[in-house]
Amino acid sequence: MKKILAFGASTSRNSINSQFAAFAASQWQDAEVEILDLNDYEMPIYSEDRERVIGIPEPAKRFYDKLGGADLVIISFAEHNGAYSTAFKNVFDWSSRIAFKTFQDKPMLLLSTSTGPRGGRTILDIAANRFPYQGAQIKATFALPNFADNFHAEQGILSPELKAAFELAVKAAAN
Repeated sequence: MKKILAFGASTSRNSINSQFAAFAASQWQDAEVEILDLNDYEMPIYSEDRERVIGIPEPAKRFYDKLGGADLVIISFAEHNGAYSTAFKNVFDWSSRIAFKTFQDKPMLLLSTSTGPRGGRTILDIAANRFPYQGAQIKATFALPNFADNFHAEQGILSPELKAAFELAVKAAAN
């Protein structure tokens, strides 16, 4: 059985990216799905000086191990000022100290959504271009614009065009 690890790259309790990552993971019928909450991986802000003093925090090791145990990783990115959320960047930075190939050659479906018309496309592009250097196999990407207008918790993606594009991304990630 395929193991899917999914999370929204945000610590917001009402994160639309967490909702979207969980929705994406639900597209696999015969899979074991685990949804992570980045709030469970809170650590001091990474610095070389701090690493010398405290070593690598246990939450970073747990996060890295979760990535390693997955057959597919789904991340939906929150875009904060055109970049990763601080919470995700910090988990990413600490985990990269365990191994530069942080993503351990795992297939990935990268997503983003926002309330705006680009749907977090800037951060999605940054991640899609950066992650392969750190061991990610990017299978597909998809940005959902105008979340409140295009997504419903029970119905999923409302726009037929966006739904079709999302389904193509899911299909590519499944292969």
